Amino acid sequence: MMIPVQMNAITIAQPGGPDMLRMQAVPVPACGAGEVLIRVAAAGVNGPDLAQRRGHYDPPPGASPLLGLEVSGEVAAVGDGVTSCRVGDRVMALCNGGGYAEFVSVPAGQVLAAPKGWSMAEAAALPETWFTITQTLVMRAGLEPGMSVLVHGAAGGIGGAAIQIATILGAQAIGVISSPEKAAYARRLGAIATIDASEDIAARAMELTGGRGVDRVVDIIGGEMAARNIAASARGGHIVQISTLDGAAANVSLRTIMAKQLTLSGSTLRPQSGATKATIAERIRTTLLPALEAADFVRPAITSLPLSAAAEAHRVMEGRGHIGKIVLFTAGGQAQQA
Repeated sequence: MMIPVQMNAITIAQPGGPDMLRMQAVPVPACGAGEVLIRVAAAGVNGPDLAQRRGHYDPPPGASPLLGLEVSGEVAAVGDGVTSCRVGDRVMALCNGGGYAEFVSVPAGQVLAAPKGWSMAEAAALPETWFTITQTLVMRAGLEPGMSVLVHGAAGGIGGAAIQIATILGAQAIGVISSPEKAAYARRLGAIATIDASEDIAARAMELTGGRGVDRVVDIIGGEMAARNIAASARGGHIVQISTLDGAAANVSLRTIMAKQLTLSGSTLRPQSGATKATIAERIRTTLLPALEAADFVRPAITSLPLSAAAEAHRVMEGRGHIGKIVLFTAGGQAQQA
């Protein structure tokens, strides 16, 4: 299939609300040396997309100004030096931007084979969150079998990834949720227990761990939740701060952090180097992908909308009531389904 000169993509008219998103014709990106051009079937919607739309998360130098940090699709072209995939391969990829479009160019080290048996919509829901959790919880926080992990936002994209990765690696995830429906979903993904956000989270975490506290915490909330995470943590625990949905500032007890010998680490994925992202991809490929292809592996819940409905997708995500991941599919995406 020939590669066109232009494609449909979502652009931002100006920083602001979801209504600032527009479908426009833009040039198809070039496929440079070491890159893979993907004919996009579906693109995942993530928190950083919302922040960029609002004008709060500028793309790093050299990255596409278009929204979209994860896609699935078919390899349309490969640049010089690329041997890891071929034209026609079904893939998923972590993008540096540009995923809300019909084509995107991605460094080859950030491209993974789509899991066998998965639809393109399901595959598009993986890269951003699985790269994030693999880097922060697994590689940086040193998750080990037998550890307990408190997961906030357990029914969302990041939380769901944390539960499933922890389970694959032999750890036990405890999900923090806000409704019975979200609790059921978190348990379906592998959580051994759930805590309602209205409860005393630290007290319940202590109860569920026999008074020891949790070994690891994955937090997307921030604000006042920071103090609760510290109270819920076991001695030598590690709190992974991935987002700050409820506040970027926190009043915490440094003495408690010292007494418990805690570690608090934060990270953003998009500015990481290509080499770092390729290392994360290799860890996913070797450690996690085989589990995804098991017949009984639970797929994430997906809300699918057409690319032209990107504004509606952002409104749904901002409502924070959805379960699982939101995915945008292109006009050609249906033809690429499994």
